[in-house]
Amino acid sequence: MRGRVIAAAVVRNDSVVPQLVRFAAVGAVSNVLYVAVFVLMQPEGRVIANVAGAAASTVLANELHRRLTFHAGERVGWFTAQWEAGGLALVGLMVSTAAVTALEVAAPGTGAFASAVLVVAVTAVVGALRFLALRGWVF
Repeated sequence: MRGRVIAAAVVRNDSVVPQLVRFAAVGAVSNVLYVAVFVLMQPEGRVIANVAGAAASTVLANELHRRLTFHAGERVGWFTAQWEAGGLALVGLMVSTAAVTALEVAAPGTGAFASAVLVVAVTAVVGALRFLALRGWVF
């Protein structure tokens, strides 16, 4: 029982660490949605599947961040959250795309593994910056 009380207090706490844990959990859930939409949309082509997956997962993540991660459901409206947090997601996508493009230009023979490592590293940095921006600006 004591463990449940502590866990509930951590989940409801709005300090940085609990918010970061909730941010990561929302990211995991939204990535599952991305993969599901991407797989379902594959017959339409990879670009369409990617855009559809990114759009669906971003809308879900923004709403879950608004309600759960930052407990801002009363302070920040749905449209504002989608517009501002969605803009941050778009900037992150542009940064990761630029990094992959730069790698291709600088080292055209780079394999898939090195490209994946770069994307993971850039995504981690962008995710951390997005967390700070969402916490300090949007929510």
